[in-house]
Amino acid sequence: MSDNAAVPPADSAALVSSAYQQALEVIAAVEPRVADATRQELADQRASLKLIASENYASPAVLLTMGTWFSDKYAEGTVGHRFYAGCQNVDTVEALAAEHARELFGAPYAYAQPHSGIDANLVAFWSILAHRVEGPWLEKYGAKNVNDLSEADWEALRHELGNQRLLGMSLDAGGHLTHGFRPNISGKMFHQQQYGTDPETGLLDYDAVRAKAKEFKPLVLVAGYSAYPRRVNFAKMREIADEVGATLMVDMAHFAGLVAGKVFTGEENPVPYAHITTTTTHKSLRGPRGGLVLAQEEYASSVDRGCPMVLGGPLSHVMAAKAVALAEARQPAFADYAQRVADNAQSLADGFLKRGARLVTGGTDNHLVLLDVSGFGLTGRQAESALLDAGVVTNRNSIPSDPNGAWYTSGIRLGTPALTTRGFGHDEFDRVAELIVEVLNGTEAGTTKAGTPSKASYAMADGIADRTRAASAELLDKHPLYPGLELV
Repeated sequence: MSDNAAVPPADSAALVSSAYQQALEVIAAVEPRVADATRQELADQRASLKLIASENYASPAVLLTMGTWFSDKYAEGTVGHRFYAGCQNVDTVEALAAEHARELFGAPYAYAQPHSGIDANLVAFWSILAHRVEGPWLEKYGAKNVNDLSEADWEALRHELGNQRLLGMSLDAGGHLTHGFRPNISGKMFHQQQYGTDPETGLLDYDAVRAKAKEFKPLVLVAGYSAYPRRVNFAKMREIADEVGATLMVDMAHFAGLVAGKVFTGEENPVPYAHITTTTTHKSLRGPRGGLVLAQEEYASSVDRGCPMVLGGPLSHVMAAKAVALAEARQPAFADYAQRVADNAQSLADGFLKRGARLVTGGTDNHLVLLDVSGFGLTGRQAESALLDAGVVTNRNSIPSDPNGAWYTSGIRLGTPALTTRGFGHDEFDRVAELIVEVLNGTEAGTTKAGTPSKASYAMADGIADRTRAASAELLDKHPLYPGLELV
C-alpha cells in the first residue's frame, strides 16, 4: 500500500483497472445507466478540487472489498452469538475489524457494526442509558431483563429512560446535529442543552462548559465536532464530566484519522478519557462509509447489544472493508499521511489569511478551516454554489451566531483529507486558497424578483469559472486520482 490511497502500487494498477472494467461490464449488462453514472462519478471526482472535510478517497482494496457476497448474509447478533446460522465467515471479518480498531486506537473494546456515524452515536446513547439507568433499575427490582418487570415498573422505567439530560456542542459553534440538535433524534431522545464557544475568539471556553454542566447536571456530556477548526483538551472534558457525574461521550468522526495517525496525542486523544468514543470509518480515516464504537470495559457489554437494541442486520461487506481500511491505517505510512493532512490545513489557512479572508477562530490546528464569507458579501449557499460552478467542491456551514441560519449560513467548511490523499502539499493548498478567494471576490449576491437581496442567487464575473477550472486542472493533473484505472 502506498501512502497515497488514491495511487495503487505500480504493479497492481493494471490489475485494479481490469477488475473495475470487468465489473462495470457486468453491471452494464443489467442496467447500463448505473454503469454510466459510476464512470461519470469517477470522471467528476478526478476533475474537481474536493475540499469537503468529511470526504476522502478510499483505496481500491477497500472499495473492492465492499462488492462481495458478504452483502448477501444476515448476521444479527455478535461474534459467536448470532441469530442466524452460517455466520462463521462474518464472525471472522467482524472480529478482524474490531481487533484492528482496538490496536489502532488503544481501546479496550471496539464494536464494528454501526452502519454510519449517526448509528454509532445512537448505539452509544442507548448504551449509556442501558448502563446508567436501565441496569440499576433492573438491579433494584431483581430483574434479569426488562421482560421480567411488571407493566407498571416498565412504564416507569420507560419514563426514566426518556427524561435524561444531554449537554453537547451547539451546531453553530461547530457541533454536529446528532449532539442534541432538536430536529435530530438526539434532540428528541434527551432533555438537551448546548454549550457554545467564546463570542470573541470562537474557541471553547472550558470554564463556561463547566459552569453549564454544573447548572444542568447532564447524564451525558458530548464532546467532538464537525466544524470546529481547533483541537480539544479531552482531559478537561473528562474532569468536567466527573465533577457532575456525567458519562463523557466523544464523537471523533471528523478527526479519527488524526488520532489514528498520532497527530492528536496526550490530552488531545479522546480514547483514554472518554467512557465511549464514536467515529465514522470514512472521512480522515479513509475507509468505507460506516461507523465504529470504542468503549471502556464498563460499557462494553451494553455496547455489544447494539443489535438488536438499535441496529438490525450488520452490513457484513462493509465490516470486511472496515477491517481492510483499519489494517491500512495501522501501517507507518498512514501516520505520515495524517501529519500531512494537518500541515496542509495550516497551509490552506495561511493562504486565506494572507489574502485578507476571515477564518473562524483565526486559523486551524486540525484538518479543516471554516471560512466566513460574509466579508465577500455572500451567504454560504451563494459561495458554495459559485465555487461548485468553478469546479471547487465545498459545503456551506454555519458559523457562531450565524445571522443566516443553518440553511443559507455565513460560512463554508473546507477540509484537506481528500486532496492530501491525492498528494497535494503546501504550494498546492496555497494556490487553492488563492483560487477560492478569486472566485469569491468575483461573485456578487443576486436579488429576488421583488428586487430585494437574495440569499441564494448570485452572479459571477465573466471568465472566472473557466479560468478557475483551467488552473485547477493544472494542479489535479500533477496528482492523478487512481492512476492507471481506465474505464472504457
